[in-house]
Amino acid sequence: MAEEHKTPEAAPVMTQNFIHDFIDEDLASGGQYEGMTVHTRFPPEPNGYLHIGHAKAIFIDFGTAQKYRGITNLRMDDTNPTKEDTEYVDAIQEDIRWLGYDWDDRFFYASDYFERMYGCAVDLIQRGLAYVCELTPEQFKEYRGDVSTPARSPYRDRPAEESLDLFQRMRSGEFPNGAMTLRAKIDLASGNFNLRDPVIYRINHMHHHRQGDKWCIYPMYDFAHPIEDALEGITHSLCSLEFEDHRPLYDWVIQNCDLPSRPRQIEFARLGINYTVMSKRKLRQLVEEGRVSGWDDPRMPTLCGLRRRGYTPASIRNFSERNGVSKTASTVEFAFLEHCLREDLNETAQRVMAVLRPVKLVIENYPAGQHETVTVENNPLDPSAGTREVSFSRELWIEAEDFLPEPVPKYKRLYPNGPECRLKGAYLIRCTGCKTGEAGNVTEITAEYDPESRGGDPADGRKVKGATIHWVDAATAVDAEVRLYDNLFSDPDPDGGDKNFLDCLNPNSLEVLSGAKVEASLAKAEAPASFQFLRQGYFCVDNRDSTPERLVFNRSVGLKDSFKPKG
Repeated sequence: MAEEHKTPEAAPVMTQNFIHDFIDEDLASGGQYEGMTVHTRFPPEPNGYLHIGHAKAIFIDFGTAQKYRGITNLRMDDTNPTKEDTEYVDAIQEDIRWLGYDWDDRFFYASDYFERMYGCAVDLIQRGLAYVCELTPEQFKEYRGDVSTPARSPYRDRPAEESLDLFQRMRSGEFPNGAMTLRAKIDLASGNFNLRDPVIYRINHMHHHRQGDKWCIYPMYDFAHPIEDALEGITHSLCSLEFEDHRPLYDWVIQNCDLPSRPRQIEFARLGINYTVMSKRKLRQLVEEGRVSGWDDPRMPTLCGLRRRGYTPASIRNFSERNGVSKTASTVEFAFLEHCLREDLNETAQRVMAVLRPVKLVIENYPAGQHETVTVENNPLDPSAGTREVSFSRELWIEAEDFLPEPVPKYKRLYPNGPECRLKGAYLIRCTGCKTGEAGNVTEITAEYDPESRGGDPADGRKVKGATIHWVDAATAVDAEVRLYDNLFSDPDPDGGDKNFLDCLNPNSLEVLSGAKVEASLAKAEAPASFQFLRQGYFCVDNRDSTPERLVFNRSVGLKDSFKPKG
């Protein structure tokens, strides 16, 4: 799925938000932050592809460091060997670079710190701050307690020497999965259940994608993450809001382990978008069950899927910036993401003519065998984009919807003996009739043109009642497959309540049009080029399936903007 990209443009500096207010206070207060470089990290788990929700975290982590002229680490959180793979590691790096961010030489794996984490755990046991517990998962749940009842464990007062011996034997592989855990000794009566002697190590006899079979015990995220941050010198550990209740445990680990620095954890609200799901487990299910063509299916909210659909780094960064950074969870309209893309492509995309559902138009009074070219603008919003020459002849392809044998009220396109219509950049024509096939379908439309109307644009001063129609010269047209994408889910909240998200899949999320006709200038178009197909929308060259012999275009977003800003 990987494709070669040009070096991305630098991301713009973030606007001030509450995270920056905290950092400003830290930097002004002196103490441990005096003279320090702001140092953040982005720690994805390599068990799937990044999605649009991760883009917000990337924007915050890298953007915050950039604002303070600091640095950001990229760290693979590979403490859980289940579903982790080097394929995901490579894809994560590609996606972040595509967004416009870089980590220089600061690329790390959490698994590189396993020995240090193990040493921290041993130290906690020796100091009476951790113990080996033999409760089964069912007993653990039973003994958890509630808001008025403390948790309990019959192993809490186990002697340190005994716990240390058992922990070492856990590491050597003597016990099966689930037989034992290592728990931090904090407070079984705490109102914050994350502090009720949380598990910090568990047994898992599974091959690790980097460590092989060296380890069969793995640290829990809440124990591993603060150690990783401290060892890397992170000053501000920015994470999503669900870790707010875990912050006391984060601080406990920092305070009770022998570590070189004391990072500060700050939480922000995750990104929620309607008409999609952003659980990697559920996205993986869609892939593994074949309900989509892969992680990069253009209907997926993954960054590689959005890239394949034609989303630009600038549009996603702009989307992240304009959504803001807050402590309050909210759901953003998918239409706003489309709005940000439409804004970007409107400024940058070349305008071309493409006919998605073609029908032949024959201009009967145009000389047979004659060919000419007309001049059209590449992008009317960008004078520097220039113009190009498009071929024109007696036979053209036009959209089937631009003709009706019998007009309906207010129909201003082609129909027999109807009004004059403009062919974009060329001539005025008037429909004279049509030919139909055995099934009654229109196979050919006939018309006559006005030789004196070359240019065919409203600027020529001629007033006509008919519409302006786009077209492609039949003599030079190139065949293409066009894929029209819609939301993957028909329900705005497919993950809500007791719903099975699979029941909310949109059966009309993809329509494939074969035999579309595009102008000759697109014959050598390559990904990631994007175009505005006049009157149709914005389309990009598919980065997986398109070849010079078989052009494939994906609709990125339509021309009509359905987003309605509030206020």
